[in-house]
Amino acid sequence: MNNKNIIALIPARGGSKSIREKNLSILGNKTLLKRTIDVALECKFINRVIVSTDNKKIKKHAIKYGAEVYQRAPNLATDKALVIDTIRHLHKILISEGNSIDIMILLEPTSPFRDKNLIKKCISKLIDKNLDSIATFHKAEIHPEKPWQIENDVPTTYLDDVDAWTPRQVLSEAYQLNGLVYAFKPNKLPNNTNGLLFGAFGAEIVSNEKVIDIDDEKDLILANVMNEVLK
Repeated sequence: MNNKNIIALIPARGGSKSIREKNLSILGNKTLLKRTIDVALECKFINRVIVSTDNKKIKKHAIKYGAEVYQRAPNLATDKALVIDTIRHLHKILISEGNSIDIMILLEPTSPFRDKNLIKKCISKLIDKNLDSIATFHKAEIHPEKPWQIENDVPTTYLDDVDAWTPRQVLSEAYQLNGLVYAFKPNKLPNNTNGLLFGAFGAEIVSNEKVIDIDDEKDLILANVMNEVLK
């Protein structure tokens, strides 16, 4: 791990509609962005911590707490923009500057309950198993065989050929992605994918108690409650 050039990318655009400047929202006694920068800086195997933003206030905040900042192009900061396009854009800039990057780590501020040990586990697994990408997962809150769809007041199972009445206890375990950690080899990133699991990929399973995606004010209130419980 010590001989790898590892870069942490923290995406933090300023245009969230659900919470104004959401990445600067307070969780405990820190902003979501500062929490994310702090944990990245704690990882001594990470060579650079970079915040990608289109927002002057976020830029100033990120620099204050020790991160580098790269300006995000306006077309990459819309509601419909994909984070993978921001990754490609930053990777292209870094390569043009003469950087050689072995591993990139994506840390989303809106999934704040990660620590340096989780990041290290993901990187170690990526290297030890010679993976191209890895992400954190947790047990699915709703099993994929349970949802329904309704058209003209008529419910049908969302998936074909499933029995939505099957007891949860006999269903196979299902997992879902969360935004705690993504790690990958950027030189292996395909041009035709929208996802961050590609090539030979793996998973690091985390407990559900650490998982939240802060999207609105209600989520932020819940996250502050979770923060008190997890102390």
